[in-house]
Amino acid sequence: MELRHLRYFAAVAETCHFGQAATQLHVAQPALSYAIRQLESELDVTLFARTTRQVALTPAGEYLRGEAERILADVDDAVEGVRRIAAGRSGMVRLGLTGIAAFSHLPRIARLVKRELPDVDLRIQSDMLTPVQCDGLRSLSIDLGVLRPPVVGEDIEMRLIDIEPMVLAVSVDHRLAVEPVVSVGDLRNEMFVMYDSRDSAVNDAAVRTCHRAGFVPQRAHQAPGTAVLLALVAAGMGVAVLPASVRSLPLEGLVIRDLVDAGTVELALAWRSGQDNPVVESVADVIAGAFSADATPAPGTGGRPSADLDTHRSPSDTYVGEHP
Repeated sequence: MELRHLRYFAAVAETCHFGQAATQLHVAQPALSYAIRQLESELDVTLFARTTRQVALTPAGEYLRGEAERILADVDDAVEGVRRIAAGRSGMVRLGLTGIAAFSHLPRIARLVKRELPDVDLRIQSDMLTPVQCDGLRSLSIDLGVLRPPVVGEDIEMRLIDIEPMVLAVSVDHRLAVEPVVSVGDLRNEMFVMYDSRDSAVNDAAVRTCHRAGFVPQRAHQAPGTAVLLALVAAGMGVAVLPASVRSLPLEGLVIRDLVDAGTVELALAWRSGQDNPVVESVADVIAGAFSADATPAPGTGGRPSADLDTHRSPSDTYVGEHP
């Protein structure tokens, strides 16, 4: 049985008139009559009761009419779905994020993807270190990553989407909590709470900030993630120097203050070199567009998920990966 036969049958069943159905289908009436006879012969049933005055569906024809409508609707839906996927308008995209970015940047990303690409299923994996995200991109376990540069290893491309100043997190009863602006030098004698990962770009940026002020930060505690780190700071166990997006995680007993002479830390959108999935390209376009005013892409070469994205390959910077 061919789909063509089902479409012919559905048209005749709707009109109960071979002439009208032939006009609707843009085929000759004899060809339509022959196709219906072929279908009846194949099924070994009579689908239409024909007289010189009228054409009516038999009980078998009534049953096939319902089934044909369902089958043809499913086929049309499948065709439309395939076309949406090929056009990058439908499908699944797995997105990895650092810990803080899951709070500060994900809401904006998810909202815009839902608005611009409502048929895209965005699957989120958070609290992923840069090395883990890079491995995930290469192994195809994630399609896009929001990470802290530099990327680790080969075959990863990225676009800078944000450059964040470092800020100070202290407990509400800390001596610096009442100061609207703090200098890094004011932290010389403080105890610090940092991430426990050696692959933390946030730690690295905090250490560089302190080095520029002429001292090495004293680590009092190490935390496995942002939530624990902030809880320790709020409890007065030490201070922390973090990306400004930490302001998106309000916590009772925690105060965030600007650091006038602190450094910055970058956030980038990354993907596997040679990535050619249209829906991944579409989501990458939406994310890049959402943050286009927040950061200037670093210059360089390399593959791109879309013609609209300026990218650069794994940079040669010597500092390590990242942590939330």
